[in-house]
This record gives sequence, C-alpha cells and structure tokens, in this order.
Amino acid sequence: MAEAIFDFDSKVDRSGTDSEKWDKYHGRDIIPLWVADMDFRSPPAVISALHERVEQGVFGYSTNPPTGLVEAVMAHLERDFAWHIEPEWLVWLPGLVCGLNVLCRTAGVAGDEIITFTPIYPPFLSAPVLSERITVTVPLKQGGNRWLADMPALEKAITPRTRMLLICSPHNPVGRVWTRDELQQFVDIAERHDLTIGSDDIHAGLILDEKSRHIPIAALSPEAARRTITLLAPSKTYNIPGLGCSFAVIADPVLRSRFKKAAGRIVPHVNILGYTAAKAAYRYGEEWRQQLIAYLRGNRDLVMAEINATPGLSMAHVEATYLAWIDTRETGIKNPGLFFEQAGVGLSDGADFGAPGFVRLNFGCSRILLVKALQKMREAVVSAGQSVNMAVENMAVETNGNVQNG
Repeated sequence: MAEAIFDFDSKVDRSGTDSEKWDKYHGRDIIPLWVADMDFRSPPAVISALHERVEQGVFGYSTNPPTGLVEAVMAHLERDFAWHIEPEWLVWLPGLVCGLNVLCRTAGVAGDEIITFTPIYPPFLSAPVLSERITVTVPLKQGGNRWLADMPALEKAITPRTRMLLICSPHNPVGRVWTRDELQQFVDIAERHDLTIGSDDIHAGLILDEKSRHIPIAALSPEAARRTITLLAPSKTYNIPGLGCSFAVIADPVLRSRFKKAAGRIVPHVNILGYTAAKAAYRYGEEWRQQLIAYLRGNRDLVMAEINATPGLSMAHVEATYLAWIDTRETGIKNPGLFFEQAGVGLSDGADFGAPGFVRLNFGCSRILLVKALQKMREAVVSAGQSVNMAVENMAVETNGNVQNG
C-alpha cells in the first residue's frame, strides 16, 4: 500500500471557529504564533472517528475510557518509549493543566514548597500557588547551544519544606530533551531529599532531533517510578487540545490514591469525543505524526537560521516541541511581546514564563505563514536598531555642538 501524503502547507482558515489563538487578534493584521496549538488539520483517522461517533447521536455521561483506549495507550508507551505500564496505573483527566493542579495538591500540605525550573510553562508557576503551596524556582543556564539544568543550584534551593520537584520533559519553552544522565540526576536529588517528582511529558511525541529519544523519568527504574507522577496527553502531538483528554501514569498505589483523593469530585470526567479522538490518534496516527515531525523539523531549521541572523536576536537549538525560545535582550527592547505584536506578529512574552527579555514563537504553522512572520520580525528589529543608532548619532552631534559652543 502506498504511503499517504499529508498536507501541512495549505493554510487552514481558523477565523470564525472560536479559536483562542486566532480570535485574540481578530480584526487586526497580526499573525498569531503564541499559544501552543498548531494550525494543521488533525490526522484524518481522528477526524473520521469523530464523524462516526457524532453520527451515533447520543452524548451521555462517560465514566470510563472506551474499549481499546487503555490498550492503545499501553502499546504506544511500550513502542515509543520502551515503557511498560499496568492498566491500573492510568488516571484519566480532562486536561493536562488540570492534572498539574491536582498533582500539586498531592505534595505535602498548605505552605509546603514545590520546586521547578525557569523559564517554564506558566501553569507550573501558578499551580502550586493555587494549591496553597509555595513556588520555588531555579533558573536554567545556557551551555553552548543548549539549555541545561543547574543541578547544584537545584539542590541548594531545596529546603526541609520542599515536597515536590516539578519538571517539563521535553521542556517547554526551551525545547530540551533531557538525557538519561540528566533524568537520573533529578531522581538522585529527589531520593536524597525524599521528593515526589511531577513530570509533564505532553510534548513527548514531538522529538525533532533524529538522534534524541524521549525517556519518561518514571521508566528509569522501579525506584524512580515509585515517586513519580507522569502527565501525558495526545493533545499537542495530534493537535487535539480542544477535545480535553489527558492522563496521569502513577505506578505507586499510595501516590495514586493521594492523586485521586486530591482530584476528588471537583475534576470532571473526560468527554466522549476526547476519548474517541485519543483512541484514534494512538491507534492510527503514527504515519501522520512522522510526517508532521519532518515538517516541523524544516520549520525549526528555518526559524533558527532567520532568528540567529537577525541583529540582537538569538536562540538555542530546539530538540523537541514546535516552540522557539528567542532571546531579545541584546536589542534593548523593553517589552518584546508588545514590540512584535505592534510589528504584526503575536508571540508569548517571556515574562509569563519567568524570563523577561525573551519571547516564545510557535512554529506549528504553514511555512508560508512562518516566512511572512519572520520577515516582519526581522524588519521590525532592524528598523528599531536603525532608530536607536540615529538617536545616538544625533545625541553625539548635539553634545559636540554644545561643547564647541561652550
């Protein structure tokens, strides 16, 4: 059978579809490359499965995943990550951010600390606070052309009140795929300080570097699994975040019981269409995913080349995700999010991630649109630089004239 060819180049018109990403700039000439959903149509198998389910016509309560979904998830984890799990380890959730908030409630009691790295996906910073815990942050550091976890700084920041280490793997927004050695260091630190590990692996299916491989931290060893809550979802990989289907993998029965108790009756069930889409994605979406990754890899390379060639902008290599973390500090721009918005490109401002002076760009879009956005960004930065240089030259001339006149 011939391989299907999926189209990622054609623009999908998302206006009038109640899209958070696009409606933010409704009526304005701004290209939205901010919130992390892609502009591509979801896999045909997912769309077909949803049509079939809708045709059934009854949308009652759903309390359990449909037949075959648990098996599909288990097969996916075994195939892609060599991670064998048991069915009872799965706890289904209506969203990953919901899961972050629940897992923070499993960490000690009110007033205890949860530690994480910055820059980080904003709910990592708010979930502990909303759970009456204290957020402690440790900055990532740059080493060569990649971002690194500062392990000594992490261990130094841990106190007797620290109860959980919260990691993002792969990391949003810097695009790191943590190595086995780095993950083992996280585990070693957690064991020394008796910390629970919360790991958001939602981008695990989007590894762009062919030599890199996602390793779930809980898959390192039985010891790691006993203290880890892993959050996963098909939403980012298969572009179905609006359907709300996620899950936690928790091997330890005591930790799993605490997680379920924290969820209580305030966390609703997954809706039936979310379950349907997840099952189709994990069962039949692999060919689409492989072609998506190849396309995103091309977009990543384009963004890196253009950003690093633009005066004052720079970014490290992106190993995973469809997100570029761009350093604007050398430009002197005070509010880069607003600056690029006024230039016609909507990005996420780094201040929300705990790192002012940066912006996050979502390159999960058609290449034609991406080229247009990068051109707008380059022109805006070059123009701003010329204005600054002209102002400096004028000041020099005025100062020199004043000295001569004096």
